[in-house]
Amino acid sequence: MLSARNQFEGKVKSVKLGTVMAEVVVTVGNLEFVSAITRTSAETLQLKVGDTVKAVVKATEVMVAKG
Repeated sequence: MLSARNQFEGKVKSVKLGTVMAEVVVTVGNLEFVSAITRTSAETLQLKVGDTVKAVVKATEVMVAKG
């Protein structure tokens, strides 16, 4: 259980492993969440395409800018 309230169940669309970091894309309906986590975390979780996971969002603000 986590204190973060913004938890969205979705499917892993892709996992790109770098030397130190990993980029994980999770689809939730028509939305995509992109997370940068450590490679060690991705490997420990054994993340692979098609896995069901939760995208947990903990943020105090969301900014969008154009132009």
